Amino acid sequence: MLGIWAFLMLLMAGLLVQHYVKQLRLYRCYPPGPFPLPIIGGIWRTGIRLAPDLLIKLAKQYGNIYTVWIGRAPIVVLSGYQTVKEGLINHSEGLSGRPVTPLLKETFKKKGIVLANGHTWKQQRRFGVATMRALGLGKKGMEHQIEEEALQLVEIFAKTKGQPFDPLLALTNAVSSLICVLAFGYRFSLEDEEFQKLVAAVDYLLKFGGSFVHGISEIFPWLMKKLPGPQQKALCSAELVLAFTRREIEKHKERHSLHEPQDFIDFYLLQIEKSKDDPTSTYDEDNLAECICDLFIAGTETTATSLQWALVVMLAYPDIQGKVYKEIEDVLGSSHSICYEDRKRLPFTHAVIHEVLRAKFMLPVGIPRRSVKDVNMHGVTIPKRTIVIPDLCSVLLDPKQWETPGEFNPKHFLDKEGNFISREEFLPFGAGKRMCLGEQMAKMELFLFFTNLVRTFRFQLPEGVQELNQEPAMGLTFHPHPFKLCAIPR
Repeated sequence: MLGIWAFLMLLMAGLLVQHYVKQLRLYRCYPPGPFPLPIIGGIWRTGIRLAPDLLIKLAKQYGNIYTVWIGRAPIVVLSGYQTVKEGLINHSEGLSGRPVTPLLKETFKKKGIVLANGHTWKQQRRFGVATMRALGLGKKGMEHQIEEEALQLVEIFAKTKGQPFDPLLALTNAVSSLICVLAFGYRFSLEDEEFQKLVAAVDYLLKFGGSFVHGISEIFPWLMKKLPGPQQKALCSAELVLAFTRREIEKHKERHSLHEPQDFIDFYLLQIEKSKDDPTSTYDEDNLAECICDLFIAGTETTATSLQWALVVMLAYPDIQGKVYKEIEDVLGSSHSICYEDRKRLPFTHAVIHEVLRAKFMLPVGIPRRSVKDVNMHGVTIPKRTIVIPDLCSVLLDPKQWETPGEFNPKHFLDKEGNFISREEFLPFGAGKRMCLGEQMAKMELFLFFTNLVRTFRFQLPEGVQELNQEPAMGLTFHPHPFKLCAIPR
């Protein structure tokens, strides 16, 4: 019996050695990086989660294109403005794929827009862009909806009567309501039980993403699939969002409004009807449900988190808050309703919002890509099917591009005369074929929510609180630690 166990142990050891030798051969095919150890790869140096400050240090050691091995998987990181720009724009087609990890594959079935690839992604993305435009994104139609939601948010803040409160729920509900308008054609009451379940499910998915358990679930999917834990709740949360969406799809089918589309579902159902005889069509209800799930997950957390950071900045820099309010009052007065076009007349306010997105960037890195062919950059080859991470933090904090990269400084977006200037190094929404689909909507939301709030309230810390913790809380996004503020009516 002992001999059998010894044989099995030797066999296992031999297989591990063979596996490791194979990995070392692969190691030479990729850009340089921390040396991978058996089983764990480069985790000994990086940990499961890739922290922005660590990635910047690795770039200084290995160059702006380097490889980090997570277990047996090589991940190539692009660092610094010039390298990221070249990767996302000059090699946009070659890096247009999206990696689908085991848990993401089980959760989202490689459908929709964000996680789809190939022909499916191209069709869904093309449809998404066209439909967003048709629904008035960047035009008065959607802007009016955002203005209405901004006024609703002001009313919610006013109900606190200047007492300390946590703004997170109000901000999240406001952003989620706008996605409901876009996707379903109407907003839900904040008291609606199903809507609150939807918001809670999206929130849990975002908190689970990037967590330690999520990382383990991707490395050992066969094991974590059988064990109880947060990964099971994440799967249930994803199914809840999809079930909510499917119910809305059925309601739209019953209304038979295909010839007068009012929202994303209407347009998509019409597209399904138009494409029913096309054998290459990927338009179906499963992809529709996943597209709407993408809108909620990608659109809620990012905008709500940026608004949170904007309020943190107002509390931390009361002089900046005062200058924003003064500019709004001097230019627009008290009676003028704020519209998105007013950003051109409010250069300092516009610069503050851009600086929030730069200095308080909410993602640890850009959303990963996958090379669909061999890509050659700076004399380095990134092999086909490699996961590639554009380190957007390294762009937004690049000392070669920004005067004071580690400080909050609205002057980064102002010329010497105080006029707003666009910066091509400003890439919080990514670039190239996979850049954020909802960039225009997010910019409108941030401007209209922020200006209406600062115009109506003076924000201050609760009595006895001296300062806020401005270090980000780690998760799938970098969000502020829980905080309370007082919204004092002006």
